[in-house]
Amino acid sequence: MPIRQALQIAREAELDLVEVSPGATPPVCRVMDFGKFIYEKAKKEREAKKAQTKIEVKEIRLRPKTNEAHRDFKVDDARRWLHQGHKVRVTVKFRGREMDYPEIALEDLREIVQDLVDVAVVEVPPQMEGRTMLVVLAPAKAGAKKKEKGEQAEAKSEATPAAQ
Repeated sequence: MPIRQALQIAREAELDLVEVSPGATPPVCRVMDFGKFIYEKAKKEREAKKAQTKIEVKEIRLRPKTNEAHRDFKVDDARRWLHQGHKVRVTVKFRGREMDYPEIALEDLREIVQDLVDVAVVEVPPQMEGRTMLVVLAPAKAGAKKKEKGEQAEAKSEATPAAQ
């Protein structure tokens, strides 16, 4: 259809003539309310942005000489953060001669991972970066939590009839 005729149709309908696909042969145009189209598009983008989850990386800093009680406090914090959906980076910082014994830090990191295995998966295995050793934990998938809840519900339902 000629451009003049398309513009005439758009004016009669009190709408805009919008070129949808300029690369096509012939170019594709559409008669629509362009302001409303832009508004709807922006609204969809805002909704999509609200639906996005921001994943923060929280950090726990330890030393090879950190005692078990203090480490447990930090593991509890990590558990809480993982339940909230954040990633957790556990770092062990070395000073002086502590660098000669990286196996101490490696054992600490393994114990922390073992404590959090029910709520986290290892995203980055233990590795050395300069004077620090680190491991990154990500929240376990929701599917695993649903399986656990299902297993717990089955266990409760099996236990309930036996009690009656």
